[in-house]
Amino acid sequence: MAVAPEMRRSVLVMLTAVVVAIMGIALAAGGVWLVSLSGSPYYLIAGIALLVTAWLLAVRRAEALWLYSALLLATMGWAIWEVGLDFWSLAPRGDVLVPLGIWLLFPFIAARLSPGWRIARWALVAVLAVAVVVLGVSLSADRFDLAGILPAASASADAVDRAAAAPVKVDWTAYGGNGFGQRYSDLREITKDNVKDLKLAWQFETGDRKGPDDPDEFTNEATPLKIGALLYTCSPHQIVFALEAATGKLRWKFDPQIEHNKNFQHMTCRGVAYHETAPGATTADGAPAPGECPRRLFLPTDDGRMFALDADTGKPCEGFGNQGQIDLKEGNEIKTLGFYEGTSPPVTTDKILIVAGAVIDNYSDRVPSGAIRGFDIYSGRLIWAFDAGNGDPNEMPSATHHFTAGSPNAWSVASVDEKLGLVYEPLGSSSPDIWAGNRSADKERYDSALVALDIATGKLRWFFQNVHHDLWDMDMPSQPSLVDLRGAQGVVPAIYIPAKTGNIFVLDRRDGHLLVPAPEQPVPQGAAPGDRTAPTQPFSDLSFRPKEMLSEAQMWGSTMFDQLICRVKFRRLRYQGPFTPPSKQGTLVYPGDFGMFEWGGIAVDPVRQIAIANPQSIPFISRLVPRGADNPAAPNAAHPPGTELGVQPMYGTPYGVDLGIFLSPLKIPCMAPPWGSIAALDLKTNKIVWQHRVGTIRDEAPLPLPFRLGVPMLGGPMVTAGGVAFLTGTMDDYIRAFDVDDGKLLWEDRLPAGGQSTPMTYEAGGKQYVVTIDGGHGSFGTKLGDYVRAYALPGKS
Repeated sequence: MAVAPEMRRSVLVMLTAVVVAIMGIALAAGGVWLVSLSGSPYYLIAGIALLVTAWLLAVRRAEALWLYSALLLATMGWAIWEVGLDFWSLAPRGDVLVPLGIWLLFPFIAARLSPGWRIARWALVAVLAVAVVVLGVSLSADRFDLAGILPAASASADAVDRAAAAPVKVDWTAYGGNGFGQRYSDLREITKDNVKDLKLAWQFETGDRKGPDDPDEFTNEATPLKIGALLYTCSPHQIVFALEAATGKLRWKFDPQIEHNKNFQHMTCRGVAYHETAPGATTADGAPAPGECPRRLFLPTDDGRMFALDADTGKPCEGFGNQGQIDLKEGNEIKTLGFYEGTSPPVTTDKILIVAGAVIDNYSDRVPSGAIRGFDIYSGRLIWAFDAGNGDPNEMPSATHHFTAGSPNAWSVASVDEKLGLVYEPLGSSSPDIWAGNRSADKERYDSALVALDIATGKLRWFFQNVHHDLWDMDMPSQPSLVDLRGAQGVVPAIYIPAKTGNIFVLDRRDGHLLVPAPEQPVPQGAAPGDRTAPTQPFSDLSFRPKEMLSEAQMWGSTMFDQLICRVKFRRLRYQGPFTPPSKQGTLVYPGDFGMFEWGGIAVDPVRQIAIANPQSIPFISRLVPRGADNPAAPNAAHPPGTELGVQPMYGTPYGVDLGIFLSPLKIPCMAPPWGSIAALDLKTNKIVWQHRVGTIRDEAPLPLPFRLGVPMLGGPMVTAGGVAFLTGTMDDYIRAFDVDDGKLLWEDRLPAGGQSTPMTYEAGGKQYVVTIDGGHGSFGTKLGDYVRAYALPGKS
């Protein structure tokens, strides 16, 4: 028998009342919890209002519409008071209530209520109309956007610099373009006027993909090199590929036969290094350079080896070390597979190969040393060492001496100034990262610092510590960028050092004195028992760090319900601003462990004296876990060395640590966007000129929604003399080109996998190419792949 229409409408009203009641119960219960934590009373009030609305609907009273209208109007007022007219901050406060309000307008709901429903419905229509107006206003401008235009280079300075730089460099000879780490090319065929015409010129697939025995942190972060007719790159298992730069055709490949093993904490390759023997060159001993491998590549591997390869053939250089390789585990007492990994390319100079590496994070205080070493670039003989945790950092290993276990390591990419005779190494902290009560004074000296070492001897010239007594893994993650600053006093050789904290420290690279002030400021105290905190930390005047502390109002979600949970989580965590010490309670770390800057660094145009940066901001939770059944004091199968998930054991300390991104139950950040942006700096004034959100949630949301929230990223920018900056590292799979002058998006193209790398550019056959490595990133959650892609303008052969 068919159900009568009247009965169906009654059932809809009752179902609506039940749904509203469930919403009210959830908000009221969560609201009570939040109020008990000294949080906002809004959710409790809203929950009660929804419960009363549900009852009024159930008894068919038109007052339900009046009460709901009042709730909507009060919610709008409260939301604007908390966060202003920012659409993405307002959205979760209304994205459930507004659709529900529209549902209540339908006749099969409203007309079922008591007399007076028509007037009540018009009141609700009026409130919803106000909501539409608020929505329109909030969409009309981005209050987080900074608009501006970079100054043009003066004609005289441009002419002088270009004359000095002539001829135009058509190759990309080091990870950062050159030893200065500028990620800049003076090629200018591709301009802001024609970049929209870029097309895929060729694509190469390496075939190196994640296997079942590989760690979760499987990534390809390589920036290729281009020398002569060949492009050189590597894949996660450190397989080297030499491709024809104009066509992408494989010329040769070299496989170091890395074991597939989950004990590796990372499986990645950031690139290879190149060296060419100059006429009349000599070895570090003063002997004539050998004729073997006059053009050679250097490849570090995850199992702690360094290979020297003939750049023309890919064959190992037999005279280097032991038939083309040296064992970087030598000199260490601890040689466990996967505990020392060469993830970044070394620095090549005239005579010395300078090598550093990554040490396993947060596993134990008994891990290999992070010692930096200088080898004869031809023979592989060890010339010097800088062991940052040793009282005598230059003490060489011997039969009676090993490098210092857990000594601060330089896992990222270094920069070099051969004229000054200095290499600039960004250091991490001694191991483990999050508790430091047992660190010695020697290990503390250069912890999370940049050290400037003499190329010939490895002796320290100067250092700058970016975090004192680092308890947050706020190491120096980026390759520093060197630039000669022009000013009224002449040319000053500067170094720009991006830090995880969002600070960019600017120093004279000759002696390390600050060019931009970085005063020490008091920071929160109260370390875990047995540990301590530094009373102050340096805060650079040039910085992207948040200007204000996080607040409950900045907690976010896709709906008001997960936003409420994020507010409760925020209130339960310890947070007193930057450098709040880790705790058993759980500490909100902001900026988080990913850092506002990572290994991608910044891109510098030395001619225009400007820089392009891509800072990000995602809070983390750091929770110290006392020893117990789930966190034993000694290694066991529950915490294999390769894991980076769950509790990190930190053996040798009283605690493990549970590290994670501060996420809602729906696995989205609990902090309101933007989480990532692209920005420009004027290096003459050291001011941020423009800054815009970059990236969409297309590849992270359940539906492919192209909402431009500004998303996290890994990988750095690249800038060209054509006035274009390129970026691929965002969580959505795109390569993008921006107008350097004002940051306007000029072009984008869909990538087949995550582009968590830094793009590069070169010229081959008279044509400019832009190349990106698209291999994805395991812990970042982007799509894995094995692609090398080259773009160029059409119609030119």
